[in-house]
Amino acid sequence: MKIGVIGAGWAGCSAAVELAQQGHEVHWYEAARTLGGRARQVSVQGLTLDNGQHILLGAYRETLALLNTLGQSDSLLRLPLQMCYPEGCSGMQLLAPKLPAPLHMLVGLLRATGLSRADKMALLRFSSTARWMDWQLNADCTVSELLERFDQTPNLIRLMWQPLCIAALNTPIARASAQVFLNVLKDSLGAARSASDMLIPRTDLSSLLGLPAAKLIETHGGTVRTGCAVQAITAHQKQWTVHSTSGTEIVDGVVIATQACAARTLLEPLGLAQHIPDYEYEPITTCYLQYPGTVRLERAFLALVDKPEQQAWGQFVFDRGQLDGHAGLFAVVISASHEAIGQGHAELARHCAAQLATDLNRPELATPLWTQVITEKRATFACTPNLVRPSNQLPRSNLVLAGDYTASRYPATLEAAVQSGKIAAGLLRKPA
Repeated sequence: MKIGVIGAGWAGCSAAVELAQQGHEVHWYEAARTLGGRARQVSVQGLTLDNGQHILLGAYRETLALLNTLGQSDSLLRLPLQMCYPEGCSGMQLLAPKLPAPLHMLVGLLRATGLSRADKMALLRFSSTARWMDWQLNADCTVSELLERFDQTPNLIRLMWQPLCIAALNTPIARASAQVFLNVLKDSLGAARSASDMLIPRTDLSSLLGLPAAKLIETHGGTVRTGCAVQAITAHQKQWTVHSTSGTEIVDGVVIATQACAARTLLEPLGLAQHIPDYEYEPITTCYLQYPGTVRLERAFLALVDKPEQQAWGQFVFDRGQLDGHAGLFAVVISASHEAIGQGHAELARHCAAQLATDLNRPELATPLWTQVITEKRATFACTPNLVRPSNQLPRSNLVLAGDYTASRYPATLEAAVQSGKIAAGLLRKPA
């Protein structure tokens, strides 16, 4: 069949690759000039970086399979599960050894520093009870309510559960879905040891997925059009007409792999806009700070204790020099960053530098050579309890949705997007 895929985010990449491998002729449309959607490359100070620092999990099976298909498996740095804060900043040091699960977590917890006996016992209770429940709740609630129900200590919540939740769901624990959080924990902490590994891209995100995907599409006889906005989709007998800024094209099927709000706009004339809920969104901000090339972190990344009342907003810091060779470049990540970005980018960068200088006890980090703050204002939807998410299947023949916002056990992650793209591709059938 001839298939139009609208949107070159990770869901669109997944759908396009799947369809091309099935032997279909794929025509891929992307309004932006860069492939990757909300996980793409950007140019900063003459460097090729990303619009946001990402981390993947070993549990992301579909994402890893897709990257393997594209020959990108070696572009990920695989690290064991860890939650390590800078020494001397009232944090903790938890590093899971390379042992079979769940022994790796047990030994890692016993060796952990910065946690009291009460903290460790609370974590063990949580893990054993969650396994006994098969990680399922009778009724969804917030993560805060779940942690209170499981008698988690304030210190453990501050140092482990809160940063894990906000990193996975990009939603504060007071509003985040406990069931979706448990789904992520089941597939990572509750599965094989390798599933809990942390995977960090060694290259920019477009080079990791979008560009190799485009090459595969073209190799299979398809077309890739960047800077080409799709303005409308209209029915054409048993087919569809895609109206874009480069003209019109008749196709047998269409995958709408845009953001939810753009999908609603395309579906409105077809009377299908109500299929997509009106989501509330959460931003993610990454602050890049360049230091002299000799400056390094003790690890590829460290957790940070965010203290909004002290203007310390950072939750994680990554050493890009240990990832992609950009020596002296740090990336500070701030999830659910509504409050942090309210003061302006310049002030936020100053506070991030001050936080690093304090937490790492390195005064020279307060004065970087240059800074760049990048905010994705609609990075993810707010993953709240009992959120209704749409099916990939639309009530029209060979018109389907793909995106991290569609029905899934996962929050708005790269894995959810890739899974959705693969499902959408599988729903298309040759017209009778």
